[in-house]
Amino acid sequence: MSPDHCTRRSLLLAAMGSLTAVSGLRAMPTESARPLTRIKLALAAHQSLYHLPLTVAEHMGFFRLTGIQVEWLAHESGAQALQSVLGGQADVMAGAYEHLFGLHQKGQPFMSFVQMCRTPQVSLGGSTRGGKSWQSFADIRGARLGISALDSTTHWMACQWLRRHGLSTDEVVFVEVGSSTGVLDALRAGSIDALCNPDPIMHWLEQKNEIRLLGETRTLAGTRQVMGGAVPGASLFAHPDFLQRQAERVQALTDAVVLALKWLPSAGLTDILKTVPPSHWSWDRAAYLGAFEKLRESYAVDGLIRGPEVNRAWQAHAGLKGVTAQTRISPERTFTNLFANSAQNPQRLRVRMGG
Repeated sequence: MSPDHCTRRSLLLAAMGSLTAVSGLRAMPTESARPLTRIKLALAAHQSLYHLPLTVAEHMGFFRLTGIQVEWLAHESGAQALQSVLGGQADVMAGAYEHLFGLHQKGQPFMSFVQMCRTPQVSLGGSTRGGKSWQSFADIRGARLGISALDSTTHWMACQWLRRHGLSTDEVVFVEVGSSTGVLDALRAGSIDALCNPDPIMHWLEQKNEIRLLGETRTLAGTRQVMGGAVPGASLFAHPDFLQRQAERVQALTDAVVLALKWLPSAGLTDILKTVPPSHWSWDRAAYLGAFEKLRESYAVDGLIRGPEVNRAWQAHAGLKGVTAQTRISPERTFTNLFANSAQNPQRLRVRMGG
């Protein structure tokens, strides 16, 4: 057995937090002996901290250990990722929970089966280009506001901030700029006056004094200010038919994500650097780590979706301009904890993985 394989097993034990699992996992067959089943997963901002649990699950080997291989379908926005799922190109989407509300309003009964974040994890800031000081949120009137795309978490959260400060969405001009480094070009070229995006880009711009932060949902405190409390953030969701027909693959995917979530709270900065590919932070390692520290508490602790948080998110979303008020939904039908509950059992995991 290779040293790398032994290291992955040791890290897995730490993530499970159970000393009784040691003997079982040492008896686990090698990865090469286990056939891997494939799951196509669509997402946006693949290299952002928004999807760090997925990055950890992949590069710690948790996906392989649970018997799956993830095929990534990367997009510039959550709206585009959703279209690839609806079009059948992907099996599962990783994205903002609010997508589920829109799907249910359109009669598409998709369900979240594991939650990765308990805040939206986006921030909004005004460009300091030209010496603008941004004294208050009211200064955003008339601004060209960069978002990843319409009907994305950056768009919805920008609308929430506007509403919270007594402003209308008609008082800004939304500009779709994606969620990759092209965002920086748009800001520096003056194509936008303000920006709503995830980290590490927002943290890096803040550290470089290129934006002045006006609002953040990186932290639980920041999320409470705009949403009234914790809300489900990044989640994995799929159509109920897929959850039923491919329950074993869904459980394997859930198990791997929950293991990553259990590892993250105790991970040191060195652990993060060893786990995350350099391509995710090579442009500024210090900024990436700084952003992670600010976001650490925002990651879900067990993958379970909590009804009161879903209800809070729905109430906020339903109040946005453009959301069809006549089309009511049942928030409790947007999620299932069947798979996440099962992932809490270390003994079942050992049996599943051949221990």
